[in-house]
Amino acid sequence: MNAAIALLPGDGIGPEVTAEAKKALDAIAGRFGHHFDFRDYLIGGSALDAVGFPLPRETLVGCGECDAVLFGAVGGPRWDSVSPDKRPEQGLLSLRKALGLYANLRPATLLKPLREACPLKESVLQDSSHDGESSFDMVIVRELTGGIYFGSRGRKDSGRSAYDTETYSSREIERLLRVAFSAATERRGKLCVVDKANVLESSRLWREVAKDLAPKYPNISLSFMYVDNCAMQLVRAPGQFDVIATSNLFGDILSDEASALTGSIGMLPSASLGEESLKGLGRTGLYEPIHGSAPDIAGQDKANPLGAILSAAMLLRYSLGLAQEAQAVEMAVLSVLVAGYRSADLSNSATPEERRAGTRKLGSLVADRVSQPA
Repeated sequence: MNAAIALLPGDGIGPEVTAEAKKALDAIAGRFGHHFDFRDYLIGGSALDAVGFPLPRETLVGCGECDAVLFGAVGGPRWDSVSPDKRPEQGLLSLRKALGLYANLRPATLLKPLREACPLKESVLQDSSHDGESSFDMVIVRELTGGIYFGSRGRKDSGRSAYDTETYSSREIERLLRVAFSAATERRGKLCVVDKANVLESSRLWREVAKDLAPKYPNISLSFMYVDNCAMQLVRAPGQFDVIATSNLFGDILSDEASALTGSIGMLPSASLGEESLKGLGRTGLYEPIHGSAPDIAGQDKANPLGAILSAAMLLRYSLGLAQEAQAVEMAVLSVLVAGYRSADLSNSATPEERRAGTRKLGSLVADRVSQPA
């Protein structure tokens, strides 16, 4: 296969983890006989410094011409004083919107080798496990292009009062929920819609749309949960969840909480998909680890690249239709963890067999296993 992949390293640790994800993709190309044409573009703070905009037109056009986008991270305190419309984060939000990427899939799985890194008690994991093992496996499906992040906002009373508006249409909700129902169909058949329907009118619309769709998915067990209860249940019994569907804001928060349960936010990948990419018709998807730019450790070879590498696996699966290759990357990551290698965020001195590995070494270990599987 020949495929064009846009690389958007961004800011902070973004360039470091993206480079390791590219190593894995290069290893896949060599092993399976593919050719990946990597094209680098600016975004976020680096673009702001270079050309004065967080999303240059060259980046937007280039991403639209590629088969997939691999993104690192944006932002940092050095740009905190920039006007809101030019903040680095606006580059990513605008890119998602422009590419029509409305569904964000964020898997959160506790891998067995990382059990010691999970902050939950063994008894909690055993009681909540879906398969009798000390693990959980869920996917959070987050709406990406609507809600409070894109609603009307502003200041009043000479700047002493501020407002942000949560707005959703039934169409926006329905298309997101169809993705969630489909994901549940391919997994364990359980979908939980998370909202705040006891307070918010927009959440009540989410429930109405979900109930209207449910008869079309008779094999799916549909439930509802308030977001505050869900936040509690994630630490009380995470194994009860299979697929969670929720709004932009709630999904942003809950997926970060879920990431902490896997051992580190550095472990979690994500895929941002649109109508065509979900149907396998080749529309560009955007893939990124969910961690931030972490400027405090940038350039120190301390960042965990596994979330970015697993994002590359999702890229192979969803945008390029290469399921076997995606699994090869995932198995390589698991193999490295089973061997005891850990990045700083996963390190536990109480585990004598572990081996500390920096960003570059961890990426190289995964790439080597992709190239030469055991």
